[in-house]
Amino acid sequence: MDRDNGPRVRVPEQRTPSIPATADALRFTVLGPVRAWRGSELLSSGSPQQRALLTALLLREGRTATAGELIDAFWGEDPPSQALATIRTYASRLRKILGQDTLVSESGGYAIRTERSALDLTLAQDLAAEAEKARAAGDRCQARTLINKVLGLWDGEALASVPGPYADNQRTRLEEWRLQLTETRLDLDLEVGCHAEAVSELTALTAAHPLRERLRELLMVALYRSGRQAEALAVYADTRRLLAEELGVDPRPELAQLQQRILRADEELARPADEPAPAPAPLKPAQLPATVPDFTGRSAFVTELGSRLATAEGSVMAVSAVAGIGGVGKTTLAVHVAHQARQHFPDGQLYVDLQGAGARAAEPETVLGSFLRALGTADSAIPDTLDERAALYRSTLDGRRILILLDNAHDAAQIRPLLPGTPGCAALVTSRVRMVDLAGAHLVDLDVMSPEEALQLFTRIVGAERVGAEREAALDVVAACGFLPLAIRIAASRLAARRTWTVSVLAAKLADERRRLDELQAGDLAVKATFELGYGQLEPAQAHAFRLLGLADGPDISLAAAAALLDLDPHVAEDLLEALVDTSLVESAAPGRYRYHDLVRLYARACAERDEQPPVRRELALSRLLDFYLATAAGVYALERPGERVLDHFTPTEYPGLTFPAREAALDWLFTESSGLLACARQSAAIGMPQRAADLLMAVVDLGESGANSHQFATAAKAVSEAAKAAGVPRAEARARTMLSHVHSVSGRFAEAEAMRALDLGLLAQDAVSQGQAPNQRGIIALYENRHDDAEAHLTQALTAFRADGNKPGEAAALCNLSRVHLATGRTATAVRLAEEGVAIYDSDASGLALRLANGKYALGLALIGSGRTDPARHVLLEALQIFRESRQQLWHGMTLFRLSELHLTEQEGAQAAAHAEQSLVVLRGIGGDWRRANVLTVLGRALTVIGQTDRAQVCWGEALTVFEELGSPEAEAVRQLLDPAGVG
Repeated sequence: MDRDNGPRVRVPEQRTPSIPATADALRFTVLGPVRAWRGSELLSSGSPQQRALLTALLLREGRTATAGELIDAFWGEDPPSQALATIRTYASRLRKILGQDTLVSESGGYAIRTERSALDLTLAQDLAAEAEKARAAGDRCQARTLINKVLGLWDGEALASVPGPYADNQRTRLEEWRLQLTETRLDLDLEVGCHAEAVSELTALTAAHPLRERLRELLMVALYRSGRQAEALAVYADTRRLLAEELGVDPRPELAQLQQRILRADEELARPADEPAPAPAPLKPAQLPATVPDFTGRSAFVTELGSRLATAEGSVMAVSAVAGIGGVGKTTLAVHVAHQARQHFPDGQLYVDLQGAGARAAEPETVLGSFLRALGTADSAIPDTLDERAALYRSTLDGRRILILLDNAHDAAQIRPLLPGTPGCAALVTSRVRMVDLAGAHLVDLDVMSPEEALQLFTRIVGAERVGAEREAALDVVAACGFLPLAIRIAASRLAARRTWTVSVLAAKLADERRRLDELQAGDLAVKATFELGYGQLEPAQAHAFRLLGLADGPDISLAAAAALLDLDPHVAEDLLEALVDTSLVESAAPGRYRYHDLVRLYARACAERDEQPPVRRELALSRLLDFYLATAAGVYALERPGERVLDHFTPTEYPGLTFPAREAALDWLFTESSGLLACARQSAAIGMPQRAADLLMAVVDLGESGANSHQFATAAKAVSEAAKAAGVPRAEARARTMLSHVHSVSGRFAEAEAMRALDLGLLAQDAVSQGQAPNQRGIIALYENRHDDAEAHLTQALTAFRADGNKPGEAAALCNLSRVHLATGRTATAVRLAEEGVAIYDSDASGLALRLANGKYALGLALIGSGRTDPARHVLLEALQIFRESRQQLWHGMTLFRLSELHLTEQEGAQAAAHAEQSLVVLRGIGGDWRRANVLTVLGRALTVIGQTDRAQVCWGEALTVFEELGSPEAEAVRQLLDPAGVG
């Protein structure tokens, strides 16, 4: 908060350098303090009156200012007797600084002659003009970027400390322009979907400019699009009341109309879609198979391929190659697109099934003979050799517009002789292999359907009435089919042929993964048979890799992890994986990352159970993967928590992991691999490796604390604890239960977070890790539940256990948590001392950016606030905030913003308190649980009251009260008093 001028406007981009500095070039700034530079040297601009003269001349942008105009600018209607002499003195001094060629005398006045780019204001004007053009052209992202650059040129108040009536008027004008630019940029924020992020800035701006209705309007739209309709309406009520009290007027019609649209839940308020209308669908050839009557979805691919085919009418011969796994709908799509492209190819269409996925692919010579006959060539005129047939084929196509659909190709060598060679023709190819060696081809990778498309296809085959009655079961069916079109068609056809079956019956049959592929066959259609065609063409090493990789759970796998599972050098593993990608049995989701379609994974596992014998070969592969993940995650844990003793108690690993040069790369790996890590923990525990699985959970605890992966982490921790219990491994169960308790408390589910069994098991197994962490976790839960005596007892027990283990970071954590207990019970002096002790330990053992140091500073900041020392509290909380951001800890990032909001409230800085609370709500969206969100809403309501937005404050408190009452939280009583202070008591 700038206490003199209200909250500063937040500009998302970094501040742009006003004017590039060259060796001796003069440059000037007025969007802040009035300054002059020569190159990189800051020049003295003299007294405030001398800067006033410089300002008056700069703002005329090269035009001459007469002596009379300058006197008016300086003194208005009451100039001193020596005004003209004073002006001349200031001009003489400035000329010595700037040079005679820059400050010139002419026509009884003065002017500054510089390049237009030498003044930050003219640069801002030019950028703003570019932004207007970009917006008019529909490029809103570019317009937004340019306006952010304009706003970045400001350095505080324009013409700061420059005296005189002219400077006052110009300062007001520039500030108004700055606000208009800010409104424009916020409008663009809303148009590109950044409504949730805009709420915080708009809240602060409406507090600083309460009568500016455009800002109120933007805030209402931002809140509405963030799902906060009641708050949006409350903003209108606050505005109407304020305008009536201050000005005696009603809101402008646009604001009233917006209120009505929000009341109606007007869908037009949602951001309009930008996509251009799809190009009109083309057409229909002669030899093409019939298109399916229930063709569904794929609109983007239809448009993309149709546009490519349409280019054949110009000067380019178009070739498009569609690749994908068997059953993904390559042929169906190609036939559909070819039919739609008919108008572009009035001279005919050719089609052939090249049998590329079978044991005997079609010979190009045979295909060319068939094509030549279809084009009117007599049998006697068809030559014998491949080259001669290909040459005659190209000659026959010359000057004609013909589409050739080459379906189910084996490889590029098979189709090259079949490609037309002249403009006006086009070829459309389908294959399970990506045609990367087909020169000039437009490659399209066809993926499975979206859930909406899949359900639509299923409904078209089964019938709307049956599906409508069991929509959830229908969604289960298409999900079990992996959204693969062939699988959906088979499942739907089976159901359509059995009128006595319900959709739920089919869903139940497909729920059994071991039987799913057997269920997905109808007549001559079978998913398994489609996969077997591709699998049968693999070389032995490729088939081995295909089988083993399918064993790993998780949505995808990195090259390094795959190499560990296969026990291969990464380069060798990459060659095998890329070969599987080329056959479309494996997909490459991103460079160095690979994944299976769900049904292909089931097929790979069935092949592994059949061919990977004895079973120990499969177990060893998964054990290597677990070792790789555990060793790598332990390295990340060590970087984040230097000196932490937990790693010393982990089960040793035999397979090495990755190492990282810095925290940033380590965190990149951790969060990228999050789904695979947690899936590996679940799977490993289930197949008899619960101890290493529990260790892996502890090593990746940051995933649970970050908030974004809390649900997955909780599911994995529960699965590991249950598996460890079933296997009779108390140490593993204790660690998994400790992690489960931890993630429940992070998510605000305190009733589920009790860690007593974890502690009992840790004592039974003599596990130093659980003996320290479980009571520490119990103390945290008791603190949140206001059971302060229990919290102190548990945390004291944890402190003793950590010290006995020599775990200094653990000791620091327990001290910081005890500080929170002392603070809650009014012992502020000892709260500060305990937190300082914890921070001192972190400082001695950790690097300056270690995550746990941020937790210590967070606790210290709270204790300092409680003791009334707000300045040092703000300092340590901002330090903690920076570390949490860099560590990607969303939960603690959001909670630190919340604490900063509380701090600003203690100093009655309502606008900044509201801004931080709004930012906290955005960061905590979907994480941290309802209890934390309700606490933030309570503080936001108090901040809004300080800045006069009482109606909106009531809405925030109403939401908070609903949450607290549902949870049975004691905070509900305080919120009731805020809502109705007169009615409590």
